Amino acid sequence: MSWEKDLEEKRKRADLAKEMGGIERIAKHYSLGRLTVRERIDSLLDKNSFSETGEITGKVTYDEEGEIKEFIPANFIFGRGKIDKREVIVAGDDFTVRGGAADARIGNKFIYSLKLSEHLKLPLINLVDGSGGGGSVKTLETMGATYVPGLPGWKNIVKLLSMVPVVGACMGSVAGLGSARVVASHFSIMVKGSSQMFVAGPPVVERAFGIKMEREELGGSEIHTKIAGVVDNEASSEEDAFRQIQAFLSFMPSNVWEVPPKKENSDPEERREEKLISIIPKDRKSPYEIREILKLVLDKDSFFEIGSGYGKSLVTGLGRLSGHSVGILANDCNSDGGAVTAKASEKMTRFIDVCDTFNIPIVNFVDNPGFLIGLQAEESGVIRHGVRALYAVWQASVPWVSIIVRRVFGVAGGGHGNSDGLNLRYAWPSGDWGSLPIEGGVMAAYKRDIEASPDPKARQKEIEDSLDSVRSPYRTAEMFGIEEIIDPRDTRPLLCDWVETAYKNLPQNLGIKERTMRP
Repeated sequence: MSWEKDLEEKRKRADLAKEMGGIERIAKHYSLGRLTVRERIDSLLDKNSFSETGEITGKVTYDEEGEIKEFIPANFIFGRGKIDKREVIVAGDDFTVRGGAADARIGNKFIYSLKLSEHLKLPLINLVDGSGGGGSVKTLETMGATYVPGLPGWKNIVKLLSMVPVVGACMGSVAGLGSARVVASHFSIMVKGSSQMFVAGPPVVERAFGIKMEREELGGSEIHTKIAGVVDNEASSEEDAFRQIQAFLSFMPSNVWEVPPKKENSDPEERREEKLISIIPKDRKSPYEIREILKLVLDKDSFFEIGSGYGKSLVTGLGRLSGHSVGILANDCNSDGGAVTAKASEKMTRFIDVCDTFNIPIVNFVDNPGFLIGLQAEESGVIRHGVRALYAVWQASVPWVSIIVRRVFGVAGGGHGNSDGLNLRYAWPSGDWGSLPIEGGVMAAYKRDIEASPDPKARQKEIEDSLDSVRSPYRTAEMFGIEEIIDPRDTRPLLCDWVETAYKNLPQNLGIKERTMRP
């Protein structure tokens, strides 16, 4: 006796599931410039590597003979696959079935995907495309009652953030719980022009406030990646989003019990770039390009920037030295003079948490004039956000090295590294530091002297010139106030040597941290 006929029943259901919401709804989905969830999974993963879980899950009606009359597949698809031959869990909403709404899901597929990631200790990628995220009021008609909202699976989400890399990709119009799923991640991304994210969508906003808004206007990628900082990166297309997800995961270990992977590196560790000796202008007020420094120091073409549109005075991202993953912090003097803003502080806190969670050593390229000052800065709560960032620095347990390329001033500057620890740091000859810049501090410190002078401007300049004579970083080094002043051209060889030692020590730091990720 054979079970072939029974297996044919399974194949029939699997074929029906692959039809998703049907030809018309798929066509409408395409008209919005979006791939189907199954096409997204295939584009993201290594070819033919996807192994689906719950393939034939669906709502089925039968005729009088027990044959399938109608099959509506589940609108949540997940399973195991590989990216660059490394295993991951990928889960995605099917917008063509009930708009991907959570209340149209079947069983506990969503929670099971979280448990599978936790059990196997594999990265989780959420391709979120749910119109309601948490559900639809249409459900009330069938239920005959309303219900008190809950957050099923939230405990699992929180736990995962301490264990495995989690990616949240906003792939369509997402609201409510769907938006929360995107944000509850270590790396989040939106697609420009075709994805939007809201607490509540335009119809709800119009009903509440009488204001009619388009989806893009209310919750497009411009808002979330550049103004609010809710989402890390913007992608130009779905394919670009997949490339960025792949790039992010290439730096990450599969879980907190593993060290970050090492990539083959053909870039010589001893490379010394001549440009570095003159890249910082002699004129302290003149700007330069910090990303050019990163390009000259890191392994070639290895820098992956995160959050470029938000908190622009601080550059954050992942790069490689000798093939090893490192986290990069770098002040950008071309935005707010490199001053630490409230937004930059938020960005810094979250990025340090990601690196610390996954044991990625941090390199800080310092040109920090201090916290941003002024009325708007005060109104933004810069000092509170800044102090949280300083907490993150002191709580981090990963190897940390600072390269002081120019300014280090004030409380914010003091947080370039943990001064209660080893505080490993190297300064370039362009280093300039203190509690306040001389140019701004003289008037505060010598106000009475200057105002009492017959020529206040001349007296101010006289004092500034006198103090400038002790400004040399070599004076600080003579007192062991800075440990080493290095030739900028030696930065890469020095860091490549440092990273090898750092990675030798990483195994003793593995596992779940006492203080876990703050999304």
